[in-house]
Amino acid sequence: MQLEVITRLPPLAARRTPLLFVHGAWHAAWCWETHFLDYFAAHGYAAHALSLRGHGVSEGRDQLRWTRISNYVADVAQVAAGMPGAPIVIGHSMGGLVVQKYLETHRAPAGALLASVPPSGALAATLRIAARQPLAFAKAILTLSLWPLVATPALAREAFFSSSMPDAQLQELAPRLQNESYRAFLDLLALDLPHPDRVQTPLLVLGAADDAIFSPAEVAATARAYRTEPVMFTGMAHDMMLEAGWEKVAECVLAWIEARPGAETDVAVSQARNP
Repeated sequence: MQLEVITRLPPLAARRTPLLFVHGAWHAAWCWETHFLDYFAAHGYAAHALSLRGHGVSEGRDQLRWTRISNYVADVAQVAAGMPGAPIVIGHSMGGLVVQKYLETHRAPAGALLASVPPSGALAATLRIAARQPLAFAKAILTLSLWPLVATPALAREAFFSSSMPDAQLQELAPRLQNESYRAFLDLLALDLPHPDRVQTPLLVLGAADDAIFSPAEVAATARAYRTEPVMFTGMAHDMMLEAGWEKVAECVLAWIEARPGAETDVAVSQARNP
């Protein structure tokens, strides 16, 4: 499978552990390119973001409707296998669920979930969307297409962005959204949910207080499932990597990564290569 991977490398030798970012539904690797890839590269990490099959310029757009979550997991595994070492995996929204499923069968030094689908799935979120936008939801169900849910800038703002986001920024971001797999949507509801007991990788769980898709209670439930405490960001909506204040999210992820066991070795390797 030919997959788009956007990479930013640090100006000097990279730390030993690379980072792999996994986007959510309706998005592609571009959502990490805007801020996060340059930020983490500037802090010494080789930062990579993939576009899952059918997204961005990756192959598979013609088969997107029936692509499964397990296919997305295979994409993450393919890209990770091509790296010099097991990456730290960072997933947003649906990408957070993909990361959870990936970690059931793959080891990673660490992982982070941003506004992620909880282990219980997206049924509650789906019911909230249906209540807010019944006509768009009915069209999505009748056409087996999730595009009607984000088809206008107004719908995109409601789902992903704060009301305070400038219109100019919204008009730049909304056209970059795309359709999402209907079969993956069914998997998110109930057909292929995570098994937290199979995950041994330590996880950081982050949420946005103004997220219109996943509630703070669902973020807290995700954290409990992985035996940790959630970190919540006020005044922020679902797309935490694109919202105003994204720097605080990136700083939190960076601090957590660098506090993990073995981070000192990464620093030592980097310094040894760059006296």
